[in-house]
Amino acid sequence: MKRTNTFAVRPLTGDDEQILRDLLDACAALWNEINYHRLMRYNDEDGFKGDVWDADTGALEGKYKAVLGASTAQTVRRANSEAWRGFFENKKAYHDESNTSVTEHPEPPGFRGNEDDGRVLKGVVRKDAYTVEWGDRSRLEMVVGKELRDRHNSPKSRLRLEIVGDPNWPNYEDQSRLELWYDETDSTFRASQPVTVSDDEQATPLADETAALDIGANNLVACTTTTGEQYLYEGRELFQRFRETTREIARLQSKLEEGRYSSKRIRRLYQKRTRRRDHAQDALCRDLLDRLYAGGVDTVYIGGLTDVLETHWSVETNAKTHNFWAFKKFTERLATTAEEYGISVEVRSEAWTSQECPQCGSTDRTTRHQDTLTCPCGFEGHADLTASETFLRRHQKSQISDWRTRREASRQRQTEQAVRPMARPVRFEWDDHNWSESPRSHRPKEQRTDPSTVHKDGNVASEESQTG
Repeated sequence: MKRTNTFAVRPLTGDDEQILRDLLDACAALWNEINYHRLMRYNDEDGFKGDVWDADTGALEGKYKAVLGASTAQTVRRANSEAWRGFFENKKAYHDESNTSVTEHPEPPGFRGNEDDGRVLKGVVRKDAYTVEWGDRSRLEMVVGKELRDRHNSPKSRLRLEIVGDPNWPNYEDQSRLELWYDETDSTFRASQPVTVSDDEQATPLADETAALDIGANNLVACTTTTGEQYLYEGRELFQRFRETTREIARLQSKLEEGRYSSKRIRRLYQKRTRRRDHAQDALCRDLLDRLYAGGVDTVYIGGLTDVLETHWSVETNAKTHNFWAFKKFTERLATTAEEYGISVEVRSEAWTSQECPQCGSTDRTTRHQDTLTCPCGFEGHADLTASETFLRRHQKSQISDWRTRREASRQRQTEQAVRPMARPVRFEWDDHNWSESPRSHRPKEQRTDPSTVHKDGNVASEESQTG
């Protein structure tokens, strides 16, 4: 299995910190120079003619070898080449009508800031140019160039850094190249180490149950399983904070001098917004899959958004499903985490599941208002939970049939024994650290008015509801 150890690193001395800063700055400068020559050829500007691969990246690499070391300079060039290849692959998929994996027009690889506004301190180190030692005093050591060592009067050919915290995967079979960057949000150097872990670390599902997820932004995930369990992860407050940060970024950008596009403060806000979202999504994946594994689930269906967005789209919907949710990234995160549990993740079409009445099957007579779906046939229920149940039923008809049979039999037994309330879906709220059961779990149909989901004319953003 492919996994990643992410950890903070701490220079042992002030000189070591400056060496690390200079190393990462040089990595970013080399990336920018290579990227500039390729981008100008791509846009056919300023006399740069020919293919992006015609750029003399070897000469640029040689320019930085003395500072970075030959292996690191080469790795930066290769990382930029991979980014461009990924761009062309995404562009091809975007223009392929039969391919729905890319829904937004891809952009060429970007720059890592500039010298005047401040570069993003980020670099890569080849897999054989660094070592990690885990233990009571964990250490990271990596190669640096002779010019950088001489500049700081350092006799050491390798820079040693202290690792803060413990790894998620200390026992790995192989490591890939290391990524290093400076996190301006909390003034910390961080590292990301991709590793290959033995398949023995993978769990085995306890049964062969199935679950389906309906994703959105008001409610991040609504989940229904073939065992009859339902989970709802609420996201209104998270999205509201995301949007407030986005507005502040836009306000600061409007005050920039002409010709400038960013600032240190704006970059910090972008990082803060992304980290907050990713932290909540990481924790959601782990919490949900813990519960699904315990419930014997071995397959999870997650809805693809492409066919939905082609029919129902709005600026608000786009901001939630793409910018906030980063759907592709979330799907990959969910699949990666699920692999640890031996659970498979499959992306399937969920078009119209948010409008389909589970009682009569109608899609054109139903009405969604905030979190409630109603139908003239008499049905009323939570829209997202209903959508996840419909989604599951659509792709697991036989299992759902068995589940309904078991549930009805259970209801009959309960009626014969005593009149008891039906089991309610479990709701979860985010407290910036964990997903905790909401005190509203016992009120699943309660509506929650949120001005951010209502248009100025007073109507609910119905397009958003179409995406789940």
